[in-house]
Amino acid sequence: MASLAGHAPHTSTVSHNPSIVSHTDNPHIEETPSRPLKVCHVSLTLKTGGLERLLVDFARRHDHDRAELTFLAMREIGPFAEYIRETGCEVHQLKTRSRLAQFQEMSAFFKAHQFDVIHTHNTYPHLYATLAARWSGVPVIVNTRHGQRLGHNWRANLQYRITTRLVDRIVAVSDDAARLCLNEDRLPASVVARIWNGIDPAQFAWRGSSQELSAITVCRLSAEKDIGTLLKAVDRVRRVHPTFKLIIVGDGAERPHLEQLAAQLDLANHVSFLGERHDIPELLAQAGFFVSSSLSEGISLTLLEAMAVGLPVVATAVGGNPEIILPGVTGQLAPAADPEQLASAMLEICQHRNDWLAMGAAGRERVQEFFHIDRMIDDYTRLYETLLAEKSKRR
Repeated sequence: MASLAGHAPHTSTVSHNPSIVSHTDNPHIEETPSRPLKVCHVSLTLKTGGLERLLVDFARRHDHDRAELTFLAMREIGPFAEYIRETGCEVHQLKTRSRLAQFQEMSAFFKAHQFDVIHTHNTYPHLYATLAARWSGVPVIVNTRHGQRLGHNWRANLQYRITTRLVDRIVAVSDDAARLCLNEDRLPASVVARIWNGIDPAQFAWRGSSQELSAITVCRLSAEKDIGTLLKAVDRVRRVHPTFKLIIVGDGAERPHLEQLAAQLDLANHVSFLGERHDIPELLAQAGFFVSSSLSEGISLTLLEAMAVGLPVVATAVGGNPEIILPGVTGQLAPAADPEQLASAMLEICQHRNDWLAMGAAGRERVQEFFHIDRMIDDYTRLYETLLAEKSKRR
């Protein structure tokens, strides 16, 4: 295993600044506004999920002297909407579903509230809220791209690229996503920024690894999480370590197929499907290390949460994962969709149990330094302020 001593922090390949990449004509333009900026976050839903958790953290942790936040869901709302309301922020839900009616409803809403910034999240809100915001005369429009995919088909991808001409900044949550924006989506460098996702480490008290030969994964049981590959890797690991166990937390359409595969591999004594749970920090603390077999990632919040608790992590080298994990220091990386290589990385971790506490400590320190929610929110707020100042100087 690599030594912890003298290991330099990961450096962004898009910029030397590991916190924010902002490609502007004059990135130093920044003025302190005389009043808090009026910002509206627009998301598809406010039910459950990683994005919704981030929005709750925005509401809980933002600086009220710098920003006044409102949240708009284009479709369903759920418990996360109530969590946001408990912070004193307003939550609204569109009453209509047709695209034209939604455009009209959002346009009227944006005009009535006189927002300084509309911040859309992912593709669908970007396509429609951006048009409504421009029509309504909102000064600054920002979109965050939380994953690697733009849309579900070529038409959505084309619409995304056209609508992008109307925004002031596209924010990618990882260097990998920023490169996709620049190279594959051919977005101009002047419109692309990168701000890493963050969590509040204080919500995940240091517990350290349990030292048990066990792993945990927390995810939606969908095809892109590729739990089938993880089960095949566990089949290899248990042949070397007969007491090894995997805990799978989460639910989804793939669960029946995955349970069938686990049975076919004779993993009844090695794999537990727990379904949806609300005691994630406690479950994390019961495992030896965290594992992720995803085929695609932005910046995984569950990965950061596992590191905050103090677990070593094994993950596929996709998306933003290589920006989070330092191989041999905080965990291991493996190629995606390769059970043998994933098993090899898991076995490497198992063989160095004496290093788990040090790896967990290094992981938590990394989260606190580079992936803290307060740093993320400050980066976004500075971006809003900079863009608004640029607009003011052009008038």
